[in-house]
Amino acid sequence: MARKDRHVSQTPATQALRAAGVVFTEHPYDYVDHGGTAESARQLGVPEHEVVKTLVMQDEKAQPLIVLMHGDRQVSTKALAREIGCKSVEPCKPEVAQRHSGYLVGGTSPFGTRKAMPVYVEASVLALPRILINGGQRGYLVGLAPQVLVERLGARAVHCALEG
Repeated sequence: MARKDRHVSQTPATQALRAAGVVFTEHPYDYVDHGGTAESARQLGVPEHEVVKTLVMQDEKAQPLIVLMHGDRQVSTKALAREIGCKSVEPCKPEVAQRHSGYLVGGTSPFGTRKAMPVYVEASVLALPRILINGGQRGYLVGLAPQVLVERLGARAVHCALEG
């Protein structure tokens, strides 16, 4: 069961959100290795489609980028590369993703990253009334309006979702 009473320390993500005046809710849960968005959605009692995963990827020149995708969908790297004008896109190795973001894999937030990276969001995420996204540590999601992704991160809408 989700640990709603657990205190979560500030993270670079929550510091960035608070500094920007973004209203968000906090949703701690018991992190499970390789549980992914299915596990957090189950513990928090929300549809996995509303839990947005933060993926650190890179283009053919090894330039990092962030992709925000529904928890129950996969990223079509071919479709993404076409949309953003790259030859190819692939996931970063965990240690490379951690170096770019400053977060442990499983706790990566698009807010407060160590390195500024372009952010792409699956367009249908922006149509949701509210999303849960990682708050900067494993076992911790924040709830916010998806429009914050565009307003605060400059996220560009793309169409690259594959059925999970």
